[in-house]
Amino acid sequence: MNKQLLKYFFFLLLFAFNQSFAKTDELPLNNNVRKRISFNKGWQFHLAYDVSKHPQKLNVTLPHTWNAKDVLLGNTNYKRETGIYEKSFKVKPEWKDKRLFLYFDGANSVASVFVNQHFVTEHKGGYTAFCVEITDFIKTGELNTITVQVSNAFRNDVLPLSGDFNVYGGIHRPVSLLVTSKNCISPLDYASPGVYLTPKDISAASATVNVLSKLSLTDTAKFEVRSEIRDAEQHLVGSATSAIVDNKQCAQTISIRNPHFWNGKTDPYLYSATIKLLKNGQLIDEVKQSLGIRYYKVDADSGFSLNGEYLDLHGVGFHEDVEGKGSAVDTADYNKDMQLIKEIGANALRLTHYPHGQYFYDLCDKNGLVVWSEIPFVGPGGYSGDGYIKSEALEQQVKQVLTEMIRQNYNHPSIFFWGLFNELKLDHDDPVPFLNQLDSLAKKEDSTRLTTCATFLDNDKFNKVTDLIAWNKYYGWYAGEFKQIGIWADKTHSLFPGKPFAVSEYGAGGSPFKHTENDDKPAADSKFHPEEWQTSYHEANWQELSKRSFIWAKFVWALADFGSSIRKEGDAPGINDKGLVTYDRRVKKDAFYFYKANWNNVPMLYITDRRNISRHKPLTTVKVYSTVSNVQLIVNGTALKSASPDQLHIIKWGNIKLKKGLNKIEVRSGSGDNVLEDSCEWTLE
Repeated sequence: MNKQLLKYFFFLLLFAFNQSFAKTDELPLNNNVRKRISFNKGWQFHLAYDVSKHPQKLNVTLPHTWNAKDVLLGNTNYKRETGIYEKSFKVKPEWKDKRLFLYFDGANSVASVFVNQHFVTEHKGGYTAFCVEITDFIKTGELNTITVQVSNAFRNDVLPLSGDFNVYGGIHRPVSLLVTSKNCISPLDYASPGVYLTPKDISAASATVNVLSKLSLTDTAKFEVRSEIRDAEQHLVGSATSAIVDNKQCAQTISIRNPHFWNGKTDPYLYSATIKLLKNGQLIDEVKQSLGIRYYKVDADSGFSLNGEYLDLHGVGFHEDVEGKGSAVDTADYNKDMQLIKEIGANALRLTHYPHGQYFYDLCDKNGLVVWSEIPFVGPGGYSGDGYIKSEALEQQVKQVLTEMIRQNYNHPSIFFWGLFNELKLDHDDPVPFLNQLDSLAKKEDSTRLTTCATFLDNDKFNKVTDLIAWNKYYGWYAGEFKQIGIWADKTHSLFPGKPFAVSEYGAGGSPFKHTENDDKPAADSKFHPEEWQTSYHEANWQELSKRSFIWAKFVWALADFGSSIRKEGDAPGINDKGLVTYDRRVKKDAFYFYKANWNNVPMLYITDRRNISRHKPLTTVKVYSTVSNVQLIVNGTALKSASPDQLHIIKWGNIKLKKGLNKIEVRSGSGDNVLEDSCEWTLE
């Protein structure tokens, strides 16, 4: 090597050395830092009733459910039994001195985990995650077999005991393999991240973030926890380093000057927090979490405010299942639902009737949605059965699920409300004493969020349990008239002064394949759920609800049709058809566009009743949802008068005459390059 080349090589080494220590807040990495490895592929599945020597096994990729198809038959006797999942894998030699954990995002409803035919753990509850350490059961350098027995059979000690939705059996959410050093930030604290971030003392000038890290340490070396908070541009805005005194946890406080608020859809600003575990100065583990700083208030008279400003909370409740997949949905399904939510203009979500997947909560954080998250403590509503029995085993399981939901989702700034139950009854065992215990538990676990519930009973026993309350009301569908929702709201506001309340559900069934030209109310339990009645329902109910700012939130039921084996009405069995879009997410019903016009300020024109293509009345009304003015109607090429939308963004042209045969209906607004238009065709029989 000549002198010139040697000099150049030395320069490169010096440059690299200087660069590695240029940022003093960065620590040298080594192979001890945790790895999170997808464990979704390579599983085999069979139902447990196949007891032959060589049962037929299906190759499956997680998430998976065995109920994706049979629930579509609309029978309540869909398979609620036990399925068996198996996967074999080899442990890498470099993992010999590591700790291994399996992290299940959700297995419905009771899961037993075996490693190399040795029982490791059982978990009850299908909608919260659980984590199990398998280090002591693994053979390094050999093939290891993971077996998971999952049962969705009804049990009176496992939620839900009832409900208007399907309990899809299977490992219906992703699974990961965690590989950590012998000493780590614990993944075993109710399957939480092991790190809890609590913003306190929030003002425009400053905020304090309390950082609590749960630790799992196996030796007595010198340990430190370094916590760093960075802004969206990855600039360090605060940090703390603490020597470990308590080997189970570490509490720290970090101050942030001039905090940038997480401000809903307007500005869903996220910091990032990285918690690092050091052993003798060397980085051996780290956990990263998003952080949103915000404050809020709910008032019985003035409604909801975020960061000191009133925010009219309006949105949807929804189940995560999709036609043909059940609840075994993937990130593409979650992304599609989020796009629908963004298009409709919702700023709030009620995630029903159970905690949803972690990926979706991340989407809510990033998109600025205000979230109500709840446990599957669900009553029978208008059906027979019990959602609660006074049983110590059940009560312990409910408390477990509530604790898991809160700890696993504690760091999500999008979550504002913990829902404790939905539509419990007072017919049999009185749930109220236990509900008071649940409320106390929620406040002990998280003092920064408010508790709420959804009831359909006009009984004040439930009013005193949670911080907030909400009602499921269906005036104009199951009973009553549209206008009663406003009358009821005013009466409730008067009867319970000081108690903030919301409307947690309101909706009506509607099929985009069933139509009417009449205003006759359909029977809720019939096969005939015309799209037009659903549309009228939402127009009238929203007209009343939108005028009442004291209602702290209004949630449409529901974003999408969903599976419910007990349902026999509508044009398809086994489906609750109150969604604004169809079960497969392919068809947006007219009511979807009504809310889009009212909640989303993007320019739009949409002709309603467009799918009612076969007409029998020569005189009709053309109705349009619009966010723009001066909309012109054109019928069969003839331009009629222009009109502008009312306060509900509706335009109606009455007594429009149709000709025999095919009629083309067009609407148009604007000129030049800024033209909005829509069209459809109707046939007068």
